[in-house]
Amino acid sequence: MSNAAEKLKFRVGGMDCAACVSKIEGAVRRLPNVAEVGVSLANGTLTVTPAAPIATGMIEREVKALGYSIAPAGAAPAGGEHAHERGDDGHGHGRGDGEAHGAALDGPWWKTRKAGLTFACGAALVAAYLVGVAVPAFAQWAFVVAMAVGLVPVAQRAAAATVRGMPFTIETLMTVAALGAVFIGATEEAATVVLLFLVGELLEGVAAGRARASIKGLAALVPKLALVERDGTQVEVPAAALPVGVTIVVRPGDRIAADGVIVDGHSEVNEAPVTGESVPRPKGPSDSVFAGTINADAVLRVRVTAAAADNTIARVIRLVEEAQERKAPTERFIDRFSRYYTPGVLLVGALVAVVPPLLFGQPWSEWIYKGLAILLIGCPCALVISTPAAIAAGLSAGARRGLLMKGGAVLEGLRSIDTVALDKTGTLTEGKPVVTDIVAFGRSEAQVLSLAAALEAGSSHPLAVAILARAKADNVPVPPAAGARAINGKGVSGRVGGADVLLLSAAAAEGRAALADAQRRQIGALNDAGKTVSVLVVDGAVAGLLAVRDEARADARAGLDQLRAAGVRTVMLTGDNARTAGAIGADLGIAVRAGLLPEDKQRIVRELQAEGRRVAKVGDGINDAPALAAADIGIAMGGSTDVALETADAAILHGRVADIGNLIALSRATMGNIWQNITVALGLKAVFLVTTIIGVTGLWPAILADTGATVLVTLNAMRLLGWKAR
Repeated sequence: MSNAAEKLKFRVGGMDCAACVSKIEGAVRRLPNVAEVGVSLANGTLTVTPAAPIATGMIEREVKALGYSIAPAGAAPAGGEHAHERGDDGHGHGRGDGEAHGAALDGPWWKTRKAGLTFACGAALVAAYLVGVAVPAFAQWAFVVAMAVGLVPVAQRAAAATVRGMPFTIETLMTVAALGAVFIGATEEAATVVLLFLVGELLEGVAAGRARASIKGLAALVPKLALVERDGTQVEVPAAALPVGVTIVVRPGDRIAADGVIVDGHSEVNEAPVTGESVPRPKGPSDSVFAGTINADAVLRVRVTAAAADNTIARVIRLVEEAQERKAPTERFIDRFSRYYTPGVLLVGALVAVVPPLLFGQPWSEWIYKGLAILLIGCPCALVISTPAAIAAGLSAGARRGLLMKGGAVLEGLRSIDTVALDKTGTLTEGKPVVTDIVAFGRSEAQVLSLAAALEAGSSHPLAVAILARAKADNVPVPPAAGARAINGKGVSGRVGGADVLLLSAAAAEGRAALADAQRRQIGALNDAGKTVSVLVVDGAVAGLLAVRDEARADARAGLDQLRAAGVRTVMLTGDNARTAGAIGADLGIAVRAGLLPEDKQRIVRELQAEGRRVAKVGDGINDAPALAAADIGIAMGGSTDVALETADAAILHGRVADIGNLIALSRATMGNIWQNITVALGLKAVFLVTTIIGVTGLWPAILADTGATVLVTLNAMRLLGWKAR
């Protein structure tokens, strides 16, 4: 028995069209003790939430009865094969149903059972044509046999669904239409229609497999082996078994096998496979690297910071799989609509077939033929696939570019965002202070920096880290300091090269050295620019000033301009002081609300919503979590805390402000794609419905309309996989 508190997750083989999803959902939902069912076409997964313990094997038996293979997540369905391919259904009874859904498209499409059935049906149809030419008297029977080759598996699937309370499936419409055509003597058309139906299903499966492979291909970016140094030698070990804390060696040209931090070496790292960035980024000690990225220039030693199951790529795949199991509002509406649409098509087809002959004396054969054509025109496959195919492609396209969304509802909701509230530190800025200005008095800037770095050597204070990083970047020597010690709340002191050296806050420096008016004005100007100023005092005289500020991200201005160009209002919400926040805001051209507590940020978000605005909140810290939860869409920035990531609806993995606009642009592109799909699906049906009733088109064009619409809709959705971020 399953545990009622735990979700059950399965991999399903052979599920590659919208009809598959509907049948599996419907059949499993009818089982006892099932509270909720989620089926993801893009992932080939089934997730079941039990209301009470479910008998072992019950779900598997139900899915296999419909003609699909199934195995617990983590254990792939054997080659994507169905139970009937082994000769039984799990109960010891031989079966043959569902052969058209013979295999998940994991290998070449032409080797699947679905392709085999399509080829067999095509060969049978060609043979029937040849028989008709050679022996015209047997032509009708030859076409009946050709039709049966393809129709029998379809009819078996229709029967299995009907037994489980789903009589109005696409297979049912197909079976009724094909058999009806035989009874009115249109055997050649019936056989051709069945072949076209199988070709359409095969094409759907190929497209579904491509969408599935798009995101699963991310897993292939991580190398299978990693080099670990042991006892002075390098040993290859499986990357999946790397423990956190071990140091791996990455040679030039190698892919990095795990998320980690560089402990030794400088190199450029090509992050394009993960982030989409076209230009390699220089990396050195203490810089983070992602699994799957490529080391370009020199040997790096990297300390592993995440196990294989928790690295960036694994998290991306996991989040996207979970997201694709959550249906968007439009998708849920289409699902509900299709439940009434299919019975409605059957009713319309029946009325077209019987009303003109009964009431107006029209020929029965002509109108039965038209009624059967309407059944084929009305197949809802293109309509049902129109939304999930686009949503799956949109989520996958975003994930490959570091834009994660927790479900189709988030992807759909982003299009209507008209206000974005952004945190400052770590969102609009890099989240770490840097030395922006060095002002020297009576000596060179390099000497000022060298003396300050000498005092700060070994300290982990953010100010010290910034000064030491600048000294390293400028290749400034850092002499040893004697007796270096912190002066509580004021700065640090020590002796460097025989001189007494102090590095103090501006306020503390007033009591230790004489500051000229010009120096005070310089300090004031730097403070007004939102910078923290330290004063270097050597032997009692002011020797220089060092200004530090957490600088805006390189793309912050362009990212905000992109949002404004899209008609989105922006505002900064920060807990930082008004002067620092105002300076950054002025540089970026964004409205500022400063000195805020977490509850203040949440309150402002709700005030904006009360004005009728759709608000996205972007942040990276624990103090952003309340506002992220209150916003219509919460977006966690790259490097975010776990709390922010859990609370947010979407995540920008790579810390680009421009990606906020890209999220909105992707949402709008996806929704535009969905409406294009719905227009194609319903528009073609409307056209062929009219032409069929007035006698212009028949069975062949009807099935071509349905198959053609399905293929067009799927291919249009697949265009989103090539979506490019700005």
